Amino acid sequence: MLAALNPIALSIGGLEIHWYGIIIACGVLLAVWLAMKEAVRRGINDDHIMNLVLWALPFALIGARAYYVAFEWPYYAAHPGEIIAIWHGGIAIYGALIASVIVFLIYCRIKWLPAWLVLDIAAPTVMIAQSIGRWGNFMNQEAFGAKTTLAYLRGLHLPEFIIQQMNIGGAYRQPTFLYESLWNLTGFILLMSIRHHRGWFKQGEVFLSYVMWYAFGRFFVEGMRTDSLYLMPGLRVSQALSIILFVAALGLVIYRRRQATDWYLDGDPLTRVNA
Repeated sequence: MLAALNPIALSIGGLEIHWYGIIIACGVLLAVWLAMKEAVRRGINDDHIMNLVLWALPFALIGARAYYVAFEWPYYAAHPGEIIAIWHGGIAIYGALIASVIVFLIYCRIKWLPAWLVLDIAAPTVMIAQSIGRWGNFMNQEAFGAKTTLAYLRGLHLPEFIIQQMNIGGAYRQPTFLYESLWNLTGFILLMSIRHHRGWFKQGEVFLSYVMWYAFGRFFVEGMRTDSLYLMPGLRVSQALSIILFVAALGLVIYRRRQATDWYLDGDPLTRVNA
């Protein structure tokens, strides 16, 4: 039997560098590179993408923590010193995404950029970053599902190192990190494959497609996880938010299909760079 993988990649003196951070950083760097290339094609200066990332990252971290703390408030009200202790765990991807979108909208308003177009450019790249980032959860043996059997995991034809990493606390667990990673990878490939088809997407619809895709998959994956935040017994926070986001995004797609005049491939209306 293989031993569990070490979540620490490197130790220098008293400093420990975790695989989680390295994997997240790799996902972000790939996303930024892809977004910068696409921004140029759509007539957006790629400096704006870098600026957006520099602004969004700290607020994404704050949003991810604030989201988690808000839904675990009874504990943190009794232990206020733990609110900023993110090294003890407790961040939520939905909080990071919401905070990032707010930063994007504010930045675009200040810089007179077409917000829907910028969100379209970023959306698929965010999805690949999320897909990669889930492997950080894998290294930490977190974001897993209910107990299962060795036979079930082998029936999925998974590599042995994944199977053994899912042996947590003396029991095999559903690899929900993998389900979400593969779902996001599929969405990334799909959006990257079809977003350049002329006449398919109005501005905003690539982003809204991402929201619907992610929310749909997250609803089911969240139902299998054992570390969910709950609004009330039987109602997971992320499942409720996934429903709201899916319905809202679908409604906006229907509305904007009739109202919006700019297509995604039209690019920035101030430059009108076409692909």
